[in-house]
Amino acid sequence: MKNEIHPNYVKTTITCACGNVIEVGSTKSEIKVEICSQCHPFFTGKQKLVDTAGRIERFRKKYAQYQK
Repeated sequence: MKNEIHPNYVKTTITCACGNVIEVGSTKSEIKVEICSQCHPFFTGKQKLVDTAGRIERFRKKYAQYQK
């Protein structure tokens, strides 16, 4: 390997929004994520239905004229 062309590889902490902390190696010193294996529905087996600001209603209202 050539010297001084590779980024620094350091221990990194990945912090999830649920509070889970994972230590890995990366070129970044700190990484923040919104979802991890501790809170993801695929791994937990719990289904979460998230409808932020009525997206389904806005879609139906927008395309209601095409259904007639």
